[in-house]
Amino acid sequence: MRMPSLYLSHGAPPLADDPVWPGQLAAWSAELPRPKAVLMVSAHWEHAPIALSATSTVPLVYDFWGFPERYYQVRYEAPGAPELARSVRALLSTSDTPVVDVPDRGLDHGAYVPLVEMYPEADIPVLQMSMPSLDPEQLLKLGRTLAPLREEGVLIVGSGFFTHNLRALNQDGQVASVMAEFDDWGARALGAQDLDSLLDFEHKAPAARLAHPRTEHFAPLFVTLGAALDELSTQRTTIDGFWMGLAKRSLQLG
Repeated sequence: MRMPSLYLSHGAPPLADDPVWPGQLAAWSAELPRPKAVLMVSAHWEHAPIALSATSTVPLVYDFWGFPERYYQVRYEAPGAPELARSVRALLSTSDTPVVDVPDRGLDHGAYVPLVEMYPEADIPVLQMSMPSLDPEQLLKLGRTLAPLREEGVLIVGSGFFTHNLRALNQDGQVASVMAEFDDWGARALGAQDLDSLLDFEHKAPAARLAHPRTEHFAPLFVTLGAALDELSTQRTTIDGFWMGLAKRSLQLG
């Protein structure tokens, strides 16, 4: 069964304490076909050339600082995905794209935080792949190259945050106008299948530099879009709204 292609806003370790968001992620995964494996492209791993994470179960990467100790005790011991790693290498070899292995690299919080809520049994093999660039065109092309994995039952997930400016974080949940404007623009561009505007979001979106002072959290969206480029008309938002002032918009194609 062809799997869909997802982009999700992954939140932060405290997502687990939110009264709404974990249930939204769980309900979303319950509607999906069960994947054979998950390929995660997280905002928190940039590496060129493309790197693949451990293909066996290794410790998580707690890539955050200053949080309560309980967040560093989270475990997610999903099986490794050596077969998926071989498939990824084979696909990338067709475009002469170099790939390296990082056998001791575990899942970072952009991968395991949402997976804990979506697949809490940790019984689906997971492979994480780095982003070799933040260039939207290059990432779109990467997604297109990886698209055949969906036919093999692989769930391709771009994990970022639809808006991401830590200066806009607000414990009271107040949303700055620039965050709301960018989120609205993004929703309309996606709904209109306006790929050209999305690819040029740094110039076309309102307050793009404020919504994304650095673009690594929006970048995984282009892998997601590339992996389902022939199915843009199926795009639908599965989660919207805001969390601590940031847009948590997440979407599914296919």
